[in-house]
Amino acid sequence: MNRSVLLTRAARLGVVSASLGALVALAGCDTLNDWLAPDRVNYKTAETAPNLAVPSDLSTADISQRYAAPPALNTLGGTAARTPTAAGNLTLGVPNTQDPLGMHVESDGDRRWLVIDGRTPDQVWPQLQEFWTDNGFTIKTNSPQTGIMSTDWAENRANIPNDWFRNSVGKLFDFAYSSGTRDMFRTQVDRTVDGSTDLSVTHSAMEEVLTGQDKTSSRWETRPRNPALEAAILQKMMQKFGLTEDQAKQLVANARPAGAKVAVEQNGGTSTLDLAEPFDRAWLRVGLALDRTNFTVDNRDREKGIYYVHYSDSMADLKKDGLFGKFFSSNTPKPTRQFLVNVKPKADKVTQVNVVDSNGQPDSSSDAQRIVSLLHAQLN
Repeated sequence: MNRSVLLTRAARLGVVSASLGALVALAGCDTLNDWLAPDRVNYKTAETAPNLAVPSDLSTADISQRYAAPPALNTLGGTAARTPTAAGNLTLGVPNTQDPLGMHVESDGDRRWLVIDGRTPDQVWPQLQEFWTDNGFTIKTNSPQTGIMSTDWAENRANIPNDWFRNSVGKLFDFAYSSGTRDMFRTQVDRTVDGSTDLSVTHSAMEEVLTGQDKTSSRWETRPRNPALEAAILQKMMQKFGLTEDQAKQLVANARPAGAKVAVEQNGGTSTLDLAEPFDRAWLRVGLALDRTNFTVDNRDREKGIYYVHYSDSMADLKKDGLFGKFFSSNTPKPTRQFLVNVKPKADKVTQVNVVDSNGQPDSSSDAQRIVSLLHAQLN
């Protein structure tokens, strides 16, 4: 085995030892004792208790419809009923002449998104939640109001070899053996003017890289997004929505081009972008472009045409997700500057994009202009 790998694993064992020492030192803490208590309920193995016996001298209450609980309703009005297709599928979309499967894929360069015909974001949202949880992800952001759903950082366990180290130490402390990769996915859901839904997935990734002359330390570095992985996720989603694997692959392979030229306009030290397409399509593309930069969308207001964004530090997010970060880190986030990206109609089938201040005036700061430059690069 490579010496550097052995040293790295030894370092991780040192972290395990330090972790045990810290836990023992905290044994007097009531919160920790409660957390480690042996009588905590295990909901996976809990059994149903026997029914309570009703004493014979008590009369049975009249259970009529007025005491019955109302039927449970699905979130956001309930998932839409599936529609049969000519191919025999029961699809979440509404089949039509152009889309016999009720959905299709559009593309702009290496970026792809799914269009679900005849369904609103409210009808798609419950199925989207099930998709991520069924595939083992923890949903970190769940905001149907803004149309943003994102997962927490997840370790790619498929990258971990099944060797002696994992079989021994890994059985005791699984976190001591890391694959060295973390992935996060962000889903953006938008309503189109014809009542359909645009659904896009953006991949973010971090990788642990060994550093130092003897490779005994490490640091986390950002990995580039993986368009092929994003396409694979869309394929899996389409299968969740009623298509077969072959049908989903075919729709990705036959993605319809939807890009438009972007022009830069200079005015008094500020830059604006002109997209040769209507607002609804430009709104979606700008959201996708922001997802692929180091800026995170905190909120968005489609009626005002505003994306509220801030600079995203993936390294800080990973540190907060660590074992001791969850125990000891402050819940108060560090203040970061928020930027307002404005998307508004300029003319017939032309949309303007720029960064504005809180008063709606063009933001001429260097950071704001950097955002415009990044958007221009992404949109082209």
